[in-house]
Amino acid sequence: MNERKYRSLRNFGLAALCAVSLFGLSACGGSSEPKVQSGATYLIYTTNERSGDMTIIDGMTFTPLITDKLGKRPRGIEPGPDNKKLYIALSGSPIAGPGVDESKLPPPDKTADGIGVFDIAQNKITRVITGVSDPEKLAVSDDNKIYTTSEDTGNLVIIDITTGKTIAKIPVGDEPEGVNLTPDGRFAYVTSETDNTVAIVDTEAQKVVKKIKVGERPRSTAFSPDGTKAYVPGESDGTVTVIDTTRQVALRTVHFKDADFRPMGIVVSPDGNTVYVTTGRGGTLLSLNAQTLAVEKEAKVGKRPWGLAISPDGKFLFTANGPSNDVTAVNAATMKVVTRIKAGTGPWGVVVVPNKPVP
Repeated sequence: MNERKYRSLRNFGLAALCAVSLFGLSACGGSSEPKVQSGATYLIYTTNERSGDMTIIDGMTFTPLITDKLGKRPRGIEPGPDNKKLYIALSGSPIAGPGVDESKLPPPDKTADGIGVFDIAQNKITRVITGVSDPEKLAVSDDNKIYTTSEDTGNLVIIDITTGKTIAKIPVGDEPEGVNLTPDGRFAYVTSETDNTVAIVDTEAQKVVKKIKVGERPRSTAFSPDGTKAYVPGESDGTVTVIDTTRQVALRTVHFKDADFRPMGIVVSPDGNTVYVTTGRGGTLLSLNAQTLAVEKEAKVGKRPWGLAISPDGKFLFTANGPSNDVTAVNAATMKVVTRIKAGTGPWGVVVVPNKPVP
């Protein structure tokens, strides 16, 4: 067995045998927390909404290295500007899908709401930033601010990472979910599931400057590398809307013919030529021509793929498949499934972060 595989199996076995506390500290004979060892150039992190933890995956061997406990309902996950920390949305609100009578659900645990700060080197959550209710997704700016959607209050909440204090609460629409910053950081695009809009927030003025109608139940936004186009998936009506970010107008909305396609996660290739989108109930990952949005290729990845990430070199895509409890790695050029990787229960968000290789 080669050393890399040995390290991966050793760490994975340690995660299975050791009792791990809420903050990722090992309870095995008083030893320090498990260390993630990998020679990969990047690692894949996926939040598991139902099991309340995060699976860390080797970006070279596509094998799980370790699983860390996080808290209740971890969903949105984003790295900080220096790639040393991960910021994770935690929520004590009960899981409720479309059409669920929320009056019949258990009351929310507001003490569980917050943004978990996960230190990659220490392999644990070092603090939880409170003051935001039911956060779902988030974005992190280069000037160390968190922009997170507060689903139950209809606000975009801006938080200073250093102090942990809330800077602003901006009404953006009913049930906001996705929040993504333009490449230059000047605007935050916030999707509203109920209003079927994207609210464009000026990050300096900290106010909504425009709202744009898009498809039904928009989940997130992905930008072209040059920042001139924004792509917004509409889950309920099977659409992708293209927005001209310079003029802040919708250019067109494309409807998929397959009734099972429910677009959810979306990313753009590093060269800007291809848009990738997960289809939720459709169980597939699509590659689209960025100009026409015509479907070029399709890969069957798992049950209700949601979160989506792309490797820094654009060669691989990773889908978080909630009901399948796994992450699928896909070759971006061929759109062929490379492997499916076991994760926790209910994988939701997924990100790729550069890793310092082990000597």
